[in-house]
Amino acid sequence: MKIYFAGSIRGVQPNKDWFKVLIKHLCQYGEVLTEHSFDYSYKDEIKFDDKWIYETDMKYLREADALVAEVSAASLGVGYEIAKAEELGIPILCLYRAREGWKLSAMLNGNKGLRIEQYNDPDEAFSYMDAFIQEVMEGASVS
Repeated sequence: MKIYFAGSIRGVQPNKDWFKVLIKHLCQYGEVLTEHSFDYSYKDEIKFDDKWIYETDMKYLREADALVAEVSAASLGVGYEIAKAEELGIPILCLYRAREGWKLSAMLNGNKGLRIEQYNDPDEAFSYMDAFIQEVMEGASVS
């Protein structure tokens, strides 16, 4: 299974350490195509130009069997990736950690075609990911 993980990198309050925990959990199910995006420092990110990042990420997205997006922090890029995945018919899970004073984007929350799960602790997030990946894997074996 190939999984595309999306999370804020340049957007509001990126949490790369938490993203690495989520990615590590997803790795038990297959290859996380975007794992490299969360392995380098922000300073190193500038060695790749935006065109390279876009083309590489779109290539990975087209290869993906599923997309898991951590959407607690606002990110135009993550929203774009979710929309593209939806357009490509890729199953999508959006994870959202509720915080006082923050609201989930209406464009995500209002889209009843998206699976959005609110979590309060890591075990809850892992449980949602496990159930989602299991459903995707079962759906793939039926096809």
